[in-house]
Amino acid sequence: MSPLSLLLNVLWILTGGLWMALAWGIAGIILAITIIGLPWARAAFSIAVYTLLPFGFRVVPRETLTGREDIGTGPLGLLGNLLWLVLAGWWLALGHLFEAVLLAITIIGIPFAWAHLKLAALALWPIGKAIVPAEDLQRLPLYR
Repeated sequence: MSPLSLLLNVLWILTGGLWMALAWGIAGIILAITIIGLPWARAAFSIAVYTLLPFGFRVVPRETLTGREDIGTGPLGLLGNLLWLVLAGWWLALGHLFEAVLLAITIIGIPFAWAHLKLAALALWPIGKAIVPAEDLQRLPLYR
């Protein structure tokens, strides 16, 4: 992680990133308790870590990363995303939107507001996505 990403991640934690990472963690715990929500719980915990330290990482479609379609990028992924949207995605996205509005009021907070908007989009439709370090994107043919 570059020094700039480290600095941005520390500022991010101080400006609301910690609270939203906790919200993702709570969503993951609730989903894990239900047993039927275990596939979504794993995604929620991965996104919780990404929400805690978003700078220096990117979210890409898993199909782009692997070069092939899998269970999460096909029709079952669509169904999983629809269920996620109804059960948990909308309120996590709402939390990110609220944080984005608060941060966008200040000029300094605009980059963090933008990150919250990207996380709000991820909160609505997370299945079939992968979180990769930004420097790894150079190895993918689509991102060269």
